[in-house]
Amino acid sequence: MPDSGPRIHAVVNQKGGVAKTTTAVNLATALAATGRRSLLVDLDPQGNASTGLGVGPGLRRLGAWDLMLAGARLADVAVGTAIAGFDLVPSSERMFGAELELAGAASRETRLQEALRGAGRRYDYVLLDCPPSLGLLTVNALTAAGRVLVPLQTEFLALEGLVLLKQTVDAVRAALNPGLSYAGILLTMSDRRNRLSVEVEADVRGHPQFGRLVYDTVIPRNVRVSEAPSHGKPVIVYDMRASGSQAYIRFAGEFLRREEGAA
Repeated sequence: MPDSGPRIHAVVNQKGGVAKTTTAVNLATALAATGRRSLLVDLDPQGNASTGLGVGPGLRRLGAWDLMLAGARLADVAVGTAIAGFDLVPSSERMFGAELELAGAASRETRLQEALRGAGRRYDYVLLDCPPSLGLLTVNALTAAGRVLVPLQTEFLALEGLVLLKQTVDAVRAALNPGLSYAGILLTMSDRRNRLSVEVEADVRGHPQFGRLVYDTVIPRNVRVSEAPSHGKPVIVYDMRASGSQAYIRFAGEFLRREEGAA
């Protein structure tokens, strides 16, 4: 277990469709399965993490918007999931206007940081599922987090996206959060039968700046991973035997070894 908490990780990539939400949901599930109390904050206005955990629009009475913009307490907006030890702060349609509302708000970059104070009394890990952009919601996540986890699809222009993300992380570190560091880069949606996937993986692992951050585990393309959200379940609950599930379980172990030195 972490000695003091929570350990807050922003799960970030400004590009959509890279398995960012899938990674956040399944990592939080795996952490809970190891006895670590986990919280996932769904900051994406599309609410895919909430839907993928079976928390439909009708069940989202309060959520991330209320936490950041209405002064709601974390205890009032967090809801339990079907996984013991795993809570969710859901997204809602109000989040589509959150960027504009934050732009005119006082302390606009630190709203989430303030809202999460005291979360360590309830959680060991907090994962912040960011929207696929580098706007104020993502800046709030990077300001609140201690670490950055980057899911990266093995596709053309992957490294260019990493460079842009690094610029944002560097800017937040310089202006708002000097302790921010990288947890690592997780390669996702890989098809090693595809030459491009293999070449992109080699390029990222060999990169002088990013290579040391890349996890050994690679998440493959897998139909069961794509199916699971429509059933309101993480894939490691939906079908634990699937190749994608097994990869996420391995990744959770590698994540914990990096974060805690755990076996």
